[in-house]
Amino acid sequence: MDKDKIKQKLSEINYPGFSRDIVSFGMIDDIILDKKSVKVILKISTSQNDKKSKVRSEVIAALTSLNLFESIDVDFSSSSGVSNNQADQNISMSSTISQIKNIIAVASGKGGVGKSTVSANLALSFRNLGYKTGLLDLDIYGPSLPTVLGIDGQPEMTNQKKLVPLDHLGLKIMSFGFISGNKTPVIWRGPLVSRMTEQFFGDVVWGDLDVLVLDLPPGTGDVQLTLTQKLKLTGAIIITTPQDLALADVKKGADMFNKVQTPILGVIENMSGLFLQGKVNPDSSLSIEGQDVKISEDGRFGIRVDLFKKGGGKIESERLKVPLLGELPISQDIMEATDSGKPIIEHEPESQIALSFKEIAEKITRSFKDV
Repeated sequence: MDKDKIKQKLSEINYPGFSRDIVSFGMIDDIILDKKSVKVILKISTSQNDKKSKVRSEVIAALTSLNLFESIDVDFSSSSGVSNNQADQNISMSSTISQIKNIIAVASGKGGVGKSTVSANLALSFRNLGYKTGLLDLDIYGPSLPTVLGIDGQPEMTNQKKLVPLDHLGLKIMSFGFISGNKTPVIWRGPLVSRMTEQFFGDVVWGDLDVLVLDLPPGTGDVQLTLTQKLKLTGAIIITTPQDLALADVKKGADMFNKVQTPILGVIENMSGLFLQGKVNPDSSLSIEGQDVKISEDGRFGIRVDLFKKGGGKIESERLKVPLLGELPISQDIMEATDSGKPIIEHEPESQIALSFKEIAEKITRSFKDV
């Protein structure tokens, strides 16, 4: 057995009080193999000996279950680990998220790629597939979900000073816009942003959910780092548009998730061409951009026109060795639905774009755990 397989086994062990495992936390300092012996050196700088003892015993139990070693030793390195200091200092969020089976982050390298629109429609697609779904808007500087979903309310608070998500369209929804007022600019430094991110998990009563969709802010800043340090994400979905400028930023975001060992479940290319549709005389002939357009018996037609480049999502998915989950065109229907506060899944549930969201959601559910 090699070290990678041992790490894979040890990744089943969560750090006490957290839903994230000791491998992704960076707590495995070294693994020493010698014939039938193995020694694991842990990099845990906590002063709480009960946590160290618990991790040590779980490592021994996990390696014993492999029935491969006659001697198993676990020791602690003298060097301190940033991840573990953070783990001790973190607000424990395990009690409020323990009933959430899957956490999916929707991310992008830059703004303006339609991430909030995709997040809302994916959440509604999961709901339509029968999953109990929550949606959390973590874009603290520019929360968009209140507008996308046409909801503007104040969350209630329990006797224990916990926030209750709003129930809307069969989803549990929370956004910083509900608390700050969506028209109020937020001028915060990084530590405040990280603290608010923690509170959206530690101080929100999410209850029993099959999946929680996270609408992340663009880039690779404080929110992304706080999440990956403190939560075990099921995976991330990367949103891009076809242009090289968008792809350059997407690469940075995707590489960040890889570095912190968060699985990337796939890439969605949004604004992938312009979808034109209409109705003409069934006996007419129609050509757009040199393409002959097929007209149905009742005179309806639909055609995609590539306004910009095409294939950017496919290129990035191949680079990352992950699936291209779908290509979503620019559509007036999506624009009108979003502006009206009623996402396309609700506004036109049988439209081609709504069916595309359903197909993407079905692909993502293949990565779900315990559902």
